Amino acid sequence: MNVLEAVFLGLLQGVTEFLPISSTAHLRVVPALLGQPDPGAALTAVLQLGSLVAVIGFFWKELLAMFRAVLDPARRRGPEARMLLYLVVGTIPVGALGLTFRHAIEGPLRAIQVVAVALIGVAVLMAVADWRSRGGRTIEDITLRDALLIGTAQALALIPGVSRAGITLVAGIALGLRRDAAARFSFLLSVPAIGAAGVFELPKVLTGDGIGPVPLVAGLLAAAVAGYLSIAWLLRFLRTRPTTIFIVYRIALGTLLLAGVAAGWLTDG
Repeated sequence: MNVLEAVFLGLLQGVTEFLPISSTAHLRVVPALLGQPDPGAALTAVLQLGSLVAVIGFFWKELLAMFRAVLDPARRRGPEARMLLYLVVGTIPVGALGLTFRHAIEGPLRAIQVVAVALIGVAVLMAVADWRSRGGRTIEDITLRDALLIGTAQALALIPGVSRAGITLVAGIALGLRRDAAARFSFLLSVPAIGAAGVFELPKVLTGDGIGPVPLVAGLLAAAVAGYLSIAWLLRFLRTRPTTIFIVYRIALGTLLLAGVAAGWLTDG
């Protein structure tokens, strides 16, 4: 893989990681549409480290406040320390299921038909959640139960096409959070999940023949820049608008993929 290809995948990863349209699906499907081989689950996870830099850079003040609160005995029962606990608890389901079903995630679940069905299925859930949304709760209202439920939903994003941002947004809205509050918690919850997955897969990518160190760094930088801009845009968007545009996009893309597989011009090969 050359630098331009890595930058393209990095930009694709950065833009789609934080939008509720599934970065894993796009990194699986776009190369297939262009006649290129699947870059693989390992490279997908490692490119997410660029997105990790983006989310840490965007929320560094909140994250720093959480760690300072934990280290300060007078603030350990405060909201910042509780939020850090919620992020840890919310990450447990995806970590446990990711290790348990690792081989399926890297193999059969990357089939284009699975991606297409997941895109459409979560779009339907998103439409229902948005339609029934009361949207009165803020991120300060999140409880330990909310964190566990949203974290359990996040684990479903191990299936390509589900979208970590998408399914956690659906769960947050269903629990009564405002759309922008649900997205904000989703972004914060991504930090331990993305970091763990990327570090776990990094040795495989570094020792493989698919990508060299220079293209990898270029791809990570592209993902970081695109991810930061994507976060900023989505938070502004969801303050005043529903998720309709993402619902329509997911259904359209999923339908296109199913049609392509049925017609034979899109395969898993």
